[in-house]
Amino acid sequence: MTNQERLAALRAAAMEERDPTCSDDVLAVLMQEAARVGAKHILEIGTGRGLTSVALLLQSDACVTTIERDQARIAAARVNFALFGVSDRVTLLEGDAADILPCLEDVFDLIFLDAAKVQYRRFLPECKRLLRAGGVLCADDVLLFSSGVPKKRKMLAQHIVEFLQELQADGDFAAAVLPVGKGLAVARKERAQ
Repeated sequence: MTNQERLAALRAAAMEERDPTCSDDVLAVLMQEAARVGAKHILEIGTGRGLTSVALLLQSDACVTTIERDQARIAAARVNFALFGVSDRVTLLEGDAADILPCLEDVFDLIFLDAAKVQYRRFLPECKRLLRAGGVLCADDVLLFSSGVPKKRKMLAQHIVEFLQELQADGDFAAAVLPVGKGLAVARKERAQ
């Protein structure tokens, strides 16, 4: 079994178990954007089982810094990084992104935001600070409630709307929402802060 076949099987299993991993069409956009900007330093907020990072690492010689707070997902990600031989190019930061992001000083070419949607707006200033001019921020699941908002999810839906409004109103970004997966915001940082 090739690495790509093994990765496809693991991604399918994660989706079947409803464990967070981005859809195939979202992954395709991420990989295109990473190639387009020549990404060498990638930040992923929400590691899950590490399968998105693995896919990005298998297609390039980039390094990934990824943040996860769930211990079971951290353990699974470490196994997957070792399985695919990419552990030496991954820095897995354990804890809450709200605590970790302000401490980061690296500059990233691509940032993939796929964590708790209610936190997207809170994370946006740090993502902007950490993204190089010309780099790209991709935020997953921004059209999560495009077919209607369940009563229990009204506040979450409002947080996503506010995140998108803030992102699209920021003159330092050129942002679009792509109809892939459950909506992917793709924002190129036009200039340094």
